[in-house]
Amino acid sequence: MKQWEIHLFPFSEEGAHPAVIVSNDERCENPAITHVNALLCTSLRAARPAKKNEVILNGSDGLDWQTAVRCDVIHLLRKDLFTGRKGEVTRERRRAVGRKVVECFRLPCF
Repeated sequence: MKQWEIHLFPFSEEGAHPAVIVSNDERCENPAITHVNALLCTSLRAARPAKKNEVILNGSDGLDWQTAVRCDVIHLLRKDLFTGRKGEVTRERRRAVGRKVVECFRLPCF
């Protein structure tokens, strides 16, 4: 598991959904650390546009259809509960996701 990879996770309320790993590789690869930070992804219905808190991913990122990454909540998830790897966020979309997280959390840009 590495930063920017997309893996399936059994979320308690939403059920199994892809999640974008946002923790750094050192945290992801350290067996002594049991949790990583990730963003929930949900499929888009009827090709709707992205909401203010979302970035759209697609087949270029390894997903089967257009998927919205929710950037306003960072989930702390147990590594051992992740199942299959779906893909990896492209470089251009990494920037978009990062900008959207900064925007959603109103973090200062230096």
